[in-house]
Amino acid sequence: MKSSDKREDFKLDLPRRPRRMRRTASLRGMMQETYVRVEDLIAPLIVKESGEKEPVGSMPGLFRLNIEDLVAECRELAGLGVLAVAIFPNMDASLKDAEGSEAGNPETLTLRAVKAIKEAVPEISVITDVALDPYTSHGHDGVLNAEGSYVMNDETVARLCEMAVLQAKAGVDIVAPSDMMDGRVGAIREALDEAGYIDTAIMAYSAKFASAYYGPYREAVGSASAAGTTLLGKETYQMNPANRREAIMDALMDEDEGADFVMVKPAGAYLDIIRELRDASQVTLAAYQVSGEYAQIHAAAKLGWLDYEKTRDESLLAIKRAGADVILTYFAKEVAKKLRA
Repeated sequence: MKSSDKREDFKLDLPRRPRRMRRTASLRGMMQETYVRVEDLIAPLIVKESGEKEPVGSMPGLFRLNIEDLVAECRELAGLGVLAVAIFPNMDASLKDAEGSEAGNPETLTLRAVKAIKEAVPEISVITDVALDPYTSHGHDGVLNAEGSYVMNDETVARLCEMAVLQAKAGVDIVAPSDMMDGRVGAIREALDEAGYIDTAIMAYSAKFASAYYGPYREAVGSASAAGTTLLGKETYQMNPANRREAIMDALMDEDEGADFVMVKPAGAYLDIIRELRDASQVTLAAYQVSGEYAQIHAAAKLGWLDYEKTRDESLLAIKRAGADVILTYFAKEVAKKLRA
């Protein structure tokens, strides 16, 4: 008997054949466990004071927008079904100082942008960053000590509470402390409640790692130029990428202090943290697919090394599969368009 005949006669006695359910698109669809919906996406947007929309070189497709263009972008996103946007300011260098004083200005750029969005597109939820790095001349997320060597925790938290109340007064739906100071969630919750903003939610950047993936964002908002580098070290307040238990501990502390959302940032390199935190926490879990993740997909696709759309979609699916309820991603608009097509 020929060897080929032997192969044709060979049959495995298998009670289960998983490939049965991969045979056709309809079968695969019935088996699919995880979906990314438009409602899962939050669009981070960069606002600037004036001028035409300005492309961010390291983030293809992302623009710094004046308030008028920002409102138009929010209107388009709302029309696509995106439920929320996160606003980050690109501040003029002349407004920056060591204390980040402009963050306490009731008419600062972010607050004027929020008011314009809420007036024109009231149905979309607005999230604002509660951190000093866009406003400081040194690029750090807080107030430095006299030697300029260390971010002071409690003094910074006091400033963050002031920022959060001003943002709530402007109409923000969700304040998002991204600074990683100890105790800031509880302090902000107390400050908001005392000021009468009991319905303003808190999205805590709970497990924010001192990651190498933030460089393009720092270019986009100008904190890199303030610091003189996209590689500004923030290891004394952002988390060690090596630590898993610490990440879960910090996130659960934020939940206990009153966070309505807890967040893992970055997302793609920290899927294990997202999964474990989803199992440990009962509040809504956000994950931030950061600028470096976005930029590397664009760069690899431009070189022809990856299929852009498939890689983009797989990256988001992985974040959702890991357990994220909502995803902050610079792909939000184009993915929403695809899903609504």
